[in-house]
Amino acid sequence: MKALVATDQSAGTAGIKLVDRPEPHAGINDVVVQVHASGFTGDELTWPATWVDRAGRNRTPSIPGHELAGVVAALGYGTTGLSLGQRVFGLTDWYRDGTLAEYVAVEARNLAPLPGDVDFSTGAALVMSGLTAWQGLFDHGRLQAGQRVLVHGAAGVVGSMAVQLAREAGAYVIGTGRAGSRQAALDFGAQEFVDLENNTLDDIAKVDLVFDVIGGDIAKRSLGVIRPEGTFVTITGPIGPLDHTAARPENIRTIDFVVEPNPAPLPKLVQQLRHGRLRTNIRTVVSLDDAVAAFNRTERTKGKTIIRPQS
Repeated sequence: MKALVATDQSAGTAGIKLVDRPEPHAGINDVVVQVHASGFTGDELTWPATWVDRAGRNRTPSIPGHELAGVVAALGYGTTGLSLGQRVFGLTDWYRDGTLAEYVAVEARNLAPLPGDVDFSTGAALVMSGLTAWQGLFDHGRLQAGQRVLVHGAAGVVGSMAVQLAREAGAYVIGTGRAGSRQAALDFGAQEFVDLENNTLDDIAKVDLVFDVIGGDIAKRSLGVIRPEGTFVTITGPIGPLDHTAARPENIRTIDFVVEPNPAPLPKLVQQLRHGRLRTNIRTVVSLDDAVAAFNRTERTKGKTIIRPQS
């Protein structure tokens, strides 16, 4: 099969190459999926799991990518709940070879059925952003209807999903981002927008929850706009020590998390999508042959790049 592999951590996406690899076999409780669409998260080449196994041993050359939509091509011993030829989507384990290939072996428990009226590109684009936003807002953020939510990067791949899910849950949503992202953030459902290039967070009325995808100084300053007993959730790592210019938190929860490949919310997300209450943020769709060039574009990409191994 054709697959994209990474061999040099220091090279970034420039070190990804298209090669021929043996097709994977389905282990116990696995399925092999013929990949029809997959995605790539920009910083996954910095994750230790991309380069080593759980015991810390080098596992290069590794196949990156962890979000996919495709068709079950083989069942492993003991696999239940899925069948040959079934359309599925989901996230793969971080420590296993990923989805930027024509076939991938996946634990069956990490997949959900993909309805026939949802195309593979849309399914693949929904997985990482949808699960990240869902887990941040509801599992960690405990979002409730009527609360006020500040979403950083509201026009981005994950941020736009968080905006939509928060609105659907009955929250009042304030988005942030670069000046040029204002209209996109509002189109995704933000009710207010703060231009972080030209404005501060000081004038925002207090919020119950901050969903952060930016980190750094913006994350620290966000603590000052959270109500007592509110929550700060980030996917960028621990917030770190505060400097003297940052507002001090008052009885708030701060949580950094890594998305888990738990597919439980995926049926709910896909139902919202099918009913027109949710949409993905796809920038471009390219073939596996053209994926290396897509990763190494010099311009700043807005939205998700989807890889289609199958024509």
